[in-house]
Amino acid sequence: MRTIHILYSLTFVVVLAALSLASLPNLFRFSAASETTFLNGKLTHAIEKHYDKGFPVKELGTNAWAALEYGLFGEGRPGVVIGREGWLFTSEEFKPAIKPSQVEDNWKLISGVRDELQRRGIQLQVVLLPAKARLYPEFVAGQRPVAQQQALYEQARQRLAGLGLQGANLYSVLEEGKDQGLVFLRTDTHWTPLGAELAARAVAEDLLQRNLWHSGELTYETRQVGSETHKGDLLSYLPLDPYFAAMQPAKEPLEKRVTEQSDEGGGDLFGDSAPQIALVGTSYSANPKWNFLGALRQALGADLYNYAEDGHGPLVPMLRLLAKGEEETQGLKLVLWEVPERYLALSSDLSEFDPQWLAQLGSGQEPAERLAVKGSAKPVAAQ
Repeated sequence: MRTIHILYSLTFVVVLAALSLASLPNLFRFSAASETTFLNGKLTHAIEKHYDKGFPVKELGTNAWAALEYGLFGEGRPGVVIGREGWLFTSEEFKPAIKPSQVEDNWKLISGVRDELQRRGIQLQVVLLPAKARLYPEFVAGQRPVAQQQALYEQARQRLAGLGLQGANLYSVLEEGKDQGLVFLRTDTHWTPLGAELAARAVAEDLLQRNLWHSGELTYETRQVGSETHKGDLLSYLPLDPYFAAMQPAKEPLEKRVTEQSDEGGGDLFGDSAPQIALVGTSYSANPKWNFLGALRQALGADLYNYAEDGHGPLVPMLRLLAKGEEETQGLKLVLWEVPERYLALSSDLSEFDPQWLAQLGSGQEPAERLAVKGSAKPVAAQ
């Protein structure tokens, strides 16, 4: 193994040196504009940009290094776990929490959110999404989720039950749904439109059974409008394209779905009545590619506000909604909070919120709205 590592390193150094020398002629062809001065750093920056454009090692070297890591060791960049048969998983589903108290800190905020919504007369239900690695363990290779991750889903279900927030068991629903097709994308962290549809139906059925919602009067129809070739977000951790693209797991087809309101069954076709349900969550809910919002509308027979956001996890969008004040949530009866299980062990960037407000929320005290956003007398609107 030591010999392989040495050979691996020497190969990269030789390739790097050769391509660096090959790029020197391009550097000598550089000419700067007359106003580009050396003293203010503009000349240096201009040279760097010119050199990068003609530096063949930048892209080829990145591809070559990734090819060596992937080909020899079956590894990608930090952030991805390589599975079997071209399956990729986010490493967030495999690693323990960075700090021991992280899971408990997140639960305190979840409990505080529930209490605050109850104070406003709004019922909260958490839509707990099982991890992709939990649903497809048959495609997990050598690296396995740590014990904390393996126990996370069932522990979360128990905690939610204690808080009165436990909804449909989406693990069971999606596990059974695998017979109908893929419920998660092979090279992406997200679910497929099929997985989102199955989850939406299960959520609606659970709410109806527990009398938390009565089927609405609106009628929605979902139709397939073609398909597209989807490049999964996890492929960015395998930068093999374009020089070693053949080594990369293949892109996959993604069904495109659209859900629209129909005039069948009457109802509020022109949207005169404000929705009484809001959806809050992550890119699983925010990205229209998965059509989770549309599937929920159809399953519930009602329109929904959507406060989900890409790239911020589940906590930040929810806190932003609360920070907008009671006027924003007036008229709501139910909030569905989509939470992927892995985020229970992850930290969130809450720097935009006042620490005192967060502490009050997490301690079960009634938080003052004016403290919601750091340095602001009034809550700011969500982004």
